[in-house]
Amino acid sequence: MRLTGYEDLRVQRTISNIYAAFESLICEIDYEKIRVTELAKRAMINKKTFYRYYPTLDDLLAEMQETYAEAYIERIKDYRLPEDLSKMQRAFFEFSAQQGQAYDKITISHSSYSDIRQDMVDMVMAATWSKSPKIDRLNDFQRVSLLNFVQNTGLALYRQWVEEGKTTPLEDVINTAILLTNSGVTALLEQK
Repeated sequence: MRLTGYEDLRVQRTISNIYAAFESLICEIDYEKIRVTELAKRAMINKKTFYRYYPTLDDLLAEMQETYAEAYIERIKDYRLPEDLSKMQRAFFEFSAQQGQAYDKITISHSSYSDIRQDMVDMVMAATWSKSPKIDRLNDFQRVSLLNFVQNTGLALYRQWVEEGKTTPLEDVINTAILLTNSGVTALLEQK
């Protein structure tokens, strides 16, 4: 349940407790092993209260990822693609680096979160690349390939950085992502 600030304080506290407990569990165990019983215990609520707000854990996860996606889209909403691709790459890495361990686990997971994460990625891509006339000139195969290239390159570099313990300076990671994505996108868009 999305909080608007107009809810009863008890509802706000309950939803905040559910989010905090869920983030804690995400950091500790694989998603498919998370149970509503454990989440409710940590959130200090009963299971019925959880189900009043979320039909399933997947709904809670989807809401959390949608919140991340909307915050990122808000940050990049004025960027034009492909002209502002460098700014967008920088924004992705800076935004992601500020989110915390639960976000990292959701974002870089190879399996557990991939279907719901893809919804988050699709939301971002639709809000950005779909507005580009240069992309519209590509054939369907090239357009899909380009979008896959951009999203997979950014996610792969972010995953590598997190898995290596974030030891490489973030600026170096960003510059590498910008170099790789700009080179690939430019090459495809400028082909004859």
